[in-house]
Amino acid sequence: MTFSKILIANRGEIACRVIRTARNLGYRTVAVFSDADRDAPHVAMADEAVHIGASPATESYLRCDAILDAARKAGADAVHPGYGFLSENAAFAQACVDAGLVFIGPPASAITAMGDKALAKRRMLDAGVPCAPGYLGADQSDDVLMTEAEKLGYPLLVKAVAGGGGRGMRLVRQASELQQGIDGARREAQSAFGDGTLMLERLIDNGRHIEIQVFADAHGNAVYLGERDCTAQRRRQKVIEEAPSPVVTPVMREAMGKDAVAAALAVGYRGAGTVEFIVDDKLHHYFLEMNTRLQVEHPVTEMVTGYDLVEWQLRVAAGEPLPARQADITLSGHAIEARLYVEDPYTGFTPQTGTVLWWQPANALHPDVPGPSVAHGVRVDDGIVQGSVISPYYDPMVAKIVVHGRDRDDAIRRLRAALANTPLLGLKSNGRFLSDLVDHPAFRQAQMTTTLIDQWLEEGEALLQAPVPTDDIWRVAAMAMAMRHGNSWRANSVAAFDVRLQCGDVVRDIRVQPDRHGGVVLGLDGATVQAHVLGFGDGRLRYAVDGVVRKAIAVFDGAHLHLALDGNTFVFTEVSPFPDADALKDASKARSPVAGKVTQVLVASGAEVHVGQQLVCVEAMKMEMWLCAEATGVVQAVHAKAGDQVESGALLVELKT
Repeated sequence: MTFSKILIANRGEIACRVIRTARNLGYRTVAVFSDADRDAPHVAMADEAVHIGASPATESYLRCDAILDAARKAGADAVHPGYGFLSENAAFAQACVDAGLVFIGPPASAITAMGDKALAKRRMLDAGVPCAPGYLGADQSDDVLMTEAEKLGYPLLVKAVAGGGGRGMRLVRQASELQQGIDGARREAQSAFGDGTLMLERLIDNGRHIEIQVFADAHGNAVYLGERDCTAQRRRQKVIEEAPSPVVTPVMREAMGKDAVAAALAVGYRGAGTVEFIVDDKLHHYFLEMNTRLQVEHPVTEMVTGYDLVEWQLRVAAGEPLPARQADITLSGHAIEARLYVEDPYTGFTPQTGTVLWWQPANALHPDVPGPSVAHGVRVDDGIVQGSVISPYYDPMVAKIVVHGRDRDDAIRRLRAALANTPLLGLKSNGRFLSDLVDHPAFRQAQMTTTLIDQWLEEGEALLQAPVPTDDIWRVAAMAMAMRHGNSWRANSVAAFDVRLQCGDVVRDIRVQPDRHGGVVLGLDGATVQAHVLGFGDGRLRYAVDGVVRKAIAVFDGAHLHLALDGNTFVFTEVSPFPDADALKDASKARSPVAGKVTQVLVASGAEVHVGQQLVCVEAMKMEMWLCAEATGVVQAVHAKAGDQVESGALLVELKT
C-alpha cells in the first residue's frame, strides 16, 4: 500500500491542512479546484493542481469521475478526501480502490455500515448501545415520514442519512413545521451530499454533543483519543469545540471510549473516525452517528494528545500499525477551537460574500502561507489570504482559531486574545461573537446545550445584539479618515474641520483640530481628547491618545473604512453632503440578502401577500435563507425563477403596497 503522490479531493482550510502534513512527510501533493477556486490558496500550496469543473459543488467537488480523472492526469496514487463533499461516499471510496488508488480513509464497507446514519443506528441498537428513538425506514414518502413523526412526538430532528456537519438537518418543534422541515432537509442534503434520504430522530432536550475520536489500523488495533465537547452550536452546526469536555469524568470517558472502539472494530474500520453521542442532563449518553472521516475539530485532539492525526491517517493508509497504544495516550491541558465563519451573527448568521481585505493570523509562523501555524499555544488553520474572494458556493467557514492552555480558564483567555489579534476585514465575520460566547456565563459554567444559541437568537439575547462603536472608536475612525490622503492634516489654512461619519444607521460629527506640535484635538459631543498619529501604513495605525500609545488596523476599500480595534470590527463611511436616494428602504422591493442560488419562488404576479409571508428562498454556502414580504400588498413582478444565480441586493420581487 505504498504511495508517493496524494490528491486532496477537497478545498479550503482542510486541503491546506492535509498538504502541510503530507509535505512534511515527503509526499507530493495534487490539489483540485473549481472555477471559483482557481486562485485559492490550496491550489498555490500544492505541488500540482487540476481543474475539475464549474463552481457549484455538484459540478466539481462532488463529481467522482472528475476527481478520478484528475488523479490519472497528475499521476497521483492516493486520494485524501478531507471532510464533507465525497469523504463519506462509499461509492467514491470503492471507485478509488478500483482505479488502483489508495483511499486514505476507511474501507467502503465500513463507510456503508457507519456512513449511512440510519444503518449505523440499527447496528448500534443490535449491539445494545443506547440510541435516541427515531424512524430509520426505507420508505421516504412524505406521508410515511409524517405518520412516523406523529408516533415519535415533538420536538424532533429531520436528518440526512448521508454526510454530516449539520447539513441536511432541521429542528421541528410542532407538526405545522414538519413539511417545510422535510423539504428543506431533503434539498440541502441533495445539494451537499448528492443523497436526499432522510431519517427522523427524537430530540434530546437540553443535550450536550460529545464525541469520541477513534483510530484503527489494518492489523486489528484500535484506540480512542479522548473526547471533544461540541455542544456550542447554531442551527445544528458546531461553533466552538473543546477537549476534554468540562462535564465528562474519567469513568465516563473510558466507558464511552470503549463503546466507540467496539463500534469501529465491529465494522472492520480503518483510519480516523468519530463516534458522536448526545448526552442528556443526567449524563446518560445516546449514540447519534459515526463520522467516517477526519473531523473539522480534530485540532483540539491534536493539541491535548500531541499527535498529528493527519500523519496517523497517512501512516495507517500506508499499512503501518497505529503509532501509539491505548496505554500511551494521555490528555494534557485544555484546548478550544473557534470556527471563524464569514457570516453576520447579528442578522441571523447570514452568510457573507466578498473580498478579504485584511487577514494576518495571530502568531502564525508563516503569515503568507495558509496552513496550521502554532506558537505560544495558538494555532490557526486557514484556507484564505488577503485578497481571497469568498464565493457563495461553499461553506462559510474560512479559518479555525485553536488554543491550548494549562486549564480551561487559561484556554479561554488565550482564545479571546487570539481572536482579538486575528481580525478579518472586508467581510462580516463571527469573530466578536465567538469571543463573547466563550466569556458568557453559560459557556464558562459548562451549561451550554445544543439548542441554546438558537434560543438566544429567538429571545434577543444581548450576546446576539450588534456591538456599537464607542466614542474612542469613532475618534480613531475620524483620525484615519483625515489621514487618508497622506501624513498631514488638511490644508494649513484650515484651523479645524468636521468629519461626518456613518457606521450602520448612526451618523456622528467629529471635530478635527490640528495643533502646532503635529497632533490633533478630536471633539465629539462636547468632549475633546489630544491625539498624535505616530504611524499609518500597510493598514496599521499607531497613535497616542492622552499619552497612551495604541494601535489599530485600518483598511480602506473605496469610500469605506474597515477598522479593527480591541477585538471589534466596524465599517465607517464619510457621509456625503448630498442626499442618498437609496437611504430610505423601499418595502415594495424585495431584494436578495446574499449572492446565491434561487431554490424556490412561492409567489406569482397578481398574488396578494401579507407582512412576513415567504416569497423567495435563496441558498448560499449550503444555507437556505427566505426573503419575506415587509409590507402587505399585491405582487407586481417576479424577477427570478428557481435555479437562477443572483447577486446580493438583486431585485427579486416587486410589490404594490
